[in-house]
Amino acid sequence: MTTFELIGSSARFRTVLDQINMVAPVDSAVLIQGETGTGKEVIAQAIHDAGPRRQKRFVAVNCAAIPAALLESELFGHERGAFTGAVTQTIGRFQTADGGTLFLDEVGDLPLELQPKLLRVLQEKQVERLGNGRAVRVDVRIIGATNQDLWKMVQERKFRADLFYRLNVFPITLPPLRDRMDDIPRLVEHFVQKFAKQQGKTIDCIPNDVMKQLMSHDWPGNVRELQNVIECAVILSSDRTLKLHSSELRRRSTESASARTLDDAQCAHILATLRETNWVVGGLRGAAAQLGVPRTTLIAMMQRHGISRETLEKHEQHSDRPIPIELQPRSKVVQGGYSYFDQPDSQVAT
Repeated sequence: MTTFELIGSSARFRTVLDQINMVAPVDSAVLIQGETGTGKEVIAQAIHDAGPRRQKRFVAVNCAAIPAALLESELFGHERGAFTGAVTQTIGRFQTADGGTLFLDEVGDLPLELQPKLLRVLQEKQVERLGNGRAVRVDVRIIGATNQDLWKMVQERKFRADLFYRLNVFPITLPPLRDRMDDIPRLVEHFVQKFAKQQGKTIDCIPNDVMKQLMSHDWPGNVRELQNVIECAVILSSDRTLKLHSSELRRRSTESASARTLDDAQCAHILATLRETNWVVGGLRGAAAQLGVPRTTLIAMMQRHGISRETLEKHEQHSDRPIPIELQPRSKVVQGGYSYFDQPDSQVAT
């Protein structure tokens, strides 16, 4: 990952770029906060690439993806026989990243019982592998990231205050895509080029109405959602003109932006969260945990709103029929190496 992949010139994003330039040359801990899909790992990688540790490894650990019982071993390593199944000696991510950067993604999901051990490593710059009391010195820069409000978690005693202060030396808050809409055209062009190259296609025309639809969407999934929409659009494109799956975009917009009452807003928020968690309701990463409600409460809300995966899929099967495309005369505008055409809605693939 290189810094030229940081695409954007909006005021909010330029502030982030300035912060990267300020903190990259020093070894201070960085805490990156932002909504899901805003590119926290990309920013962490950029800090590493722009700093003096760029020749060493950038090691990423998703604290939410590793079971709590295994996370200590994953971070600090273990000796052979330290626990059932430990058949070989294994070094942890801290030692793997020695001399480089350790990126702790979703650090808010770090189990409380493991937080004092992490704090000690950050303070002492030493790790002890499970089953071995000998301390091993490590030289690692720490970058943490979360989509949660860590300070609120500290106040609720769900996250240690001392660890928060240790991580939050230099905070960076990433703006959601809806707050940097001026960056969308450049991001779209970047993703079109990327996926067209991957798929062996040439796409050099982005219709004007396609760009307008992309600019009018509020992007609750941020840059990651935009990337997925453009990948789908490139797949749909059979010639040099980008075809947008506009019915899918309308469905996303309906769920996220067109709620007219409090009940509508609640229903749309539940639907968006269920899609994000692939309809997993319970568990640490399930929709109930994301929404901050008990599992039984979420199920009751779903029943009240008539939300079920089966009902929604049946509705979508009948509402996503393609509309025929009719070619009509268009006026052409060239910008940024792409041709933008004024084009009627009937020419956008649905």
